[in-house]
Amino acid sequence: MKRRKRLPRWLKRLERVKAELRQVSFPRSAEEGFRQWEEPAVKELIRYLSGFGRIFSFNGDGFDSRVLSHYGDIAGINARSFDLLTDLKRKLGHRLSLDSLAQGTLNIGKTANGLQSLQWWKEGKIQMIADYCQQDVKVLVDLVSFARKNGFVQYSDRSTGEIFTVKVNW
Repeated sequence: MKRRKRLPRWLKRLERVKAELRQVSFPRSAEEGFRQWEEPAVKELIRYLSGFGRIFSFNGDGFDSRVLSHYGDIAGINARSFDLLTDLKRKLGHRLSLDSLAQGTLNIGKTANGLQSLQWWKEGKIQMIADYCQQDVKVLVDLVSFARKNGFVQYSDRSTGEIFTVKVNW
């Protein structure tokens, strides 16, 4: 009897990401604000991102890049990628959520999560998905800005609520 290969976790989540890719927000610059990208323009998005000297993400190396790779060559993105989650996991020995970093460092929480965005997709609430993605990007930008000014970020422990500080050089 042949053994079925298990699908990678990220591939199972591809449908959810496709829902989120319907409208994705990325900051162009502080002056220009956010730009929304819809799924038919993902190849253009890949070219656009490849033009930056540095691309900050949160779990971008482990998830976003894999999803984008189904739309085109992401070598330019990978070469410029700096994944905050990868950096923090290397320092701490465990994963953190973007929400715990946002709460611990910026005293703000995320507005939703990926599972909620899938539900919105099923309900046809596309603008809510775009707003959620834009808020996540804003949190990421604010985290990096804070870290560059202060040399550290903080996160809250899920079970105790205790705040921990991590020195970073982003």
